Amino acid sequence: MGSALVIVPTYNERDNLPAIVPQILAQDARLEVLVIDDGSPDGTGALADELAASDPRVHVIHRPGKQGLGTAYIAGFHWGIDHGYELVFEMDADFSHDPRHLPEFLELSDDFDVVIGSRYMRGVTVVNWPMGRLLLSWLANWYARIVTGLPIHDLTSGFKCYRRRVLERLDIDAIRSNGYAFQIETVFRAWHAGFRVGEMPIVFVDRNVGASKMSKRIVWEAIWMVWRMRWWKLTGRLHRETRRAEELAQGDAA
Repeated sequence: MGSALVIVPTYNERDNLPAIVPQILAQDARLEVLVIDDGSPDGTGALADELAASDPRVHVIHRPGKQGLGTAYIAGFHWGIDHGYELVFEMDADFSHDPRHLPEFLELSDDFDVVIGSRYMRGVTVVNWPMGRLLLSWLANWYARIVTGLPIHDLTSGFKCYRRRVLERLDIDAIRSNGYAFQIETVFRAWHAGFRVGEMPIVFVDRNVGASKMSKRIVWEAIWMVWRMRWWKLTGRLHRETRRAEELAQGDAA
């Protein structure tokens, strides 16, 4: 069993999956891959099973139908905790997240509990995005920083590494978001639980194959959800949920 798990949610990623999985595994012998497929009609799930059958470092979870990015990651977090991984990654299947950054994450995880791959830490390191989408993303991060107060350049980044203790201590089943807001909420909870959150610059390249999963619903969720997070902080809800998760973890360990 490897010590680091890379969670790769998929929906119609048949063209990308057989290329990206070997590249992930080639970066470090400690890395394993968990593909979470939401019933892709293009056969991505069956292809993932073939990859798993040929390599013990590849694992697959099948879910019946498209249930959203956030719930996929929560399922992956539980699977990673249950199987004893020390580090758990979030990563897209479409090569917008370059596997060559993974060794940098592994190195920084010695110093931070959460490591975020940032598109805006050193200027803008995004390739092939239309100006409208780039502006929307940059403004969304600016807006999220203002509302939440988090000193993070790229709160909506989906390229992350968590130490096991973060996922064990947070009440991950209490996470309400499912799109870009999911990325903000996980960092928000980790930061306010006292974990060390760090960023590293990445080069983000827009997908060449397949279709983006962006929707208006995802955008609107992110807009209103940050205010809900701020309210949780002001009312002490975050502290109560974190404390409850700690008590449950202590009970399981006893």
